[in-house]
Amino acid sequence: MTSSSRTLGEWFSEFEQEAFRLETLDDYSQSGGVDAYHAFLAGEEQPESFVSADWVTTVRSATRAGKRMYRVHVLSRPLTDYLRFELGWGYRRNAAAGEEFYILDITERESPLPGVPDFWMFDNRVVGAMRYDGAGKYLGAEFLGDDRLAEFSTYRDTALAHAEPFPEWWAKYGE
Repeated sequence: MTSSSRTLGEWFSEFEQEAFRLETLDDYSQSGGVDAYHAFLAGEEQPESFVSADWVTTVRSATRAGKRMYRVHVLSRPLTDYLRFELGWGYRRNAAAGEEFYILDITERESPLPGVPDFWMFDNRVVGAMRYDGAGKYLGAEFLGDDRLAEFSTYRDTALAHAEPFPEWWAKYGE
């Protein structure tokens, strides 16, 4: 596998068909968008820097080119302040740019993916396992070998099989 020679950022511009993300944490507040998160907590408007962030451009460029970007977030209610921010501001902003979101709500059931880390999978051939510290600060991605592709494809498929589309979930539980 040649993925180790590329950064996670490079894969977002180089994938050809799809990029899938599994999110498992309740708090990513130390990993970006900190000013927007504080504005959210203070009841302020979304900062322009958040509305027009580079990520929105990345998503829009990919989806306009016919590529699929989608993710599943494993979570439980009640939502943390960070999840209210991420779903209420971030997901809705990114969905307008073409990213698809699904929620695997484990409030009243066991997680079908216990212990599975956050990861990105590109074109079903490259897996970047995400590393975070206990406060939700991003520490980097570890690209896994080809021998782990089937395992992470199963995680993706399991997550999608147990999740529901974000708009439907948000209509029931959003704030």
